[in-house]
Amino acid sequence: MHPAFSVIFLTTLIGVAQGLFLAVYSIDVLSRLGLSELPMPSFIIAGCALSVLFAALGLLASFWHLGRPERAWRAATMWRTSWLSREVIVLPAFLGSVAAYGVTYATGSLWSDLFGPVAVVACIALFVCTGMIYACLRFLQEWASPLTLLNYFLLGCASGCTFATLLSSLLAPGYTEVLATWAIGLTTGALVVRATMLARNARLRPKSTVQSAIGMKHPKVRQTSQGAIGGSFNTREFAHGRTRTFLRSVKWAFLLLAFPLPAALLWLGATSGAATLLAVAFAVQYVGLLAERWFFFAQANHPQNLYYQTIS
Repeated sequence: MHPAFSVIFLTTLIGVAQGLFLAVYSIDVLSRLGLSELPMPSFIIAGCALSVLFAALGLLASFWHLGRPERAWRAATMWRTSWLSREVIVLPAFLGSVAAYGVTYATGSLWSDLFGPVAVVACIALFVCTGMIYACLRFLQEWASPLTLLNYFLLGCASGCTFATLLSSLLAPGYTEVLATWAIGLTTGALVVRATMLARNARLRPKSTVQSAIGMKHPKVRQTSQGAIGGSFNTREFAHGRTRTFLRSVKWAFLLLAFPLPAALLWLGATSGAATLLAVAFAVQYVGLLAERWFFFAQANHPQNLYYQTIS
């Protein structure tokens, strides 16, 4: 598939927003249960505000994927059958509930006890909707797996928790090591899931053949021309056009940048109290996530590519 950077930024930014909110809310719950000291209110409030900001930026990025942005509201009309429509509905609900939780927490209102759990439900629902957009496509074997949903969840939580660690070092130092431990654990879990996906996808074989794609039974069928000089919508949208060497480079880049390198920087930053290292950890991990998401889309091999093999 051809990776669209608007969707790459959408999925990674809202993942950070979701993971950041879950980390901040978990700290709030632990303190309310008496399992830890009360965090600085500024940490909770800033965490909610930044979560809303990340999600809003992701939503804004998605508009570049639309041919007619003024008709974006129509994407929600197929909510009964489309996971994309459900995501379009749940994302604003997540934004609103997190904002409401942050405002009511800041004002000391008891309504925060309601909006917090509502935001958690919206957050989990958003993870499910985003992951299922791809996991439900059975004809794309690389995506059609529960691992896709788990990958989106763990990467979002890991990146959000990494940012929460940075925020904690600035506003609530007492929680920095705890959040760093959570972030490292989530990053490690995400690495295991992503490595499992790579191993699974490497074993996949196309269910169709060139013969079945064009309805011919001859044993030797080879395309020499598509019949068009400059390609078409099919070759632009369903093929990335990159070499195998480039794909391997991206794969090893994201395996390094998204997982072991930020985990090491998190440990060093948390133990030394250096906010700069934690900021670098988040920046490095986010760049790795961009590469990971690009590879995620590029690796999906659409069955139509059996027919559209050669442009000219």
